[in-house]
Amino acid sequence: MAARAALCVAGAALSLYALHVEREHARDPAYRARCDLAQAVSCTRVFASRWGRGLGLVEPLLGRDSAANVPNGAVGVVFYLLQGLLGAVPGRGAAAVLLGTSVTSAVASLWLAAVLAFILHDLCLVCISTYGLNLLLLRLNWRRWRQLQRPKTA
Repeated sequence: MAARAALCVAGAALSLYALHVEREHARDPAYRARCDLAQAVSCTRVFASRWGRGLGLVEPLLGRDSAANVPNGAVGVVFYLLQGLLGAVPGRGAAAVLLGTSVTSAVASLWLAAVLAFILHDLCLVCISTYGLNLLLLRLNWRRWRQLQRPKTA
């Protein structure tokens, strides 16, 4: 329980920071975040790119102004809150939702890592940190799911 809480707090904090960086850059295009260490190590460039919203997939399908084209950081905040709250709920239903959302976040993390490496050619430290947190949550949720699938012995 403590591990989940720590992962969710860290993930929510990183997601909120991503939202802050995106907002500040929108207000002032010269803004540079603390995570901008070099030309190719820039979270500001990543968060301000098309890929920083809707996984980069919503804009070409529904348009830049679509209500579904939300910042990835906002989705992250909701994800980590859900993980934290549902982590305290017992039972298979909660475990199934936790595992399903974790698998989805892991797939999204792999997608965005590929975008970082092969399209943006960037090293976003905040992004990579959230990918790691997502994989750790997936591991926790998988273990919980497996434990609930074991037959009870008397």
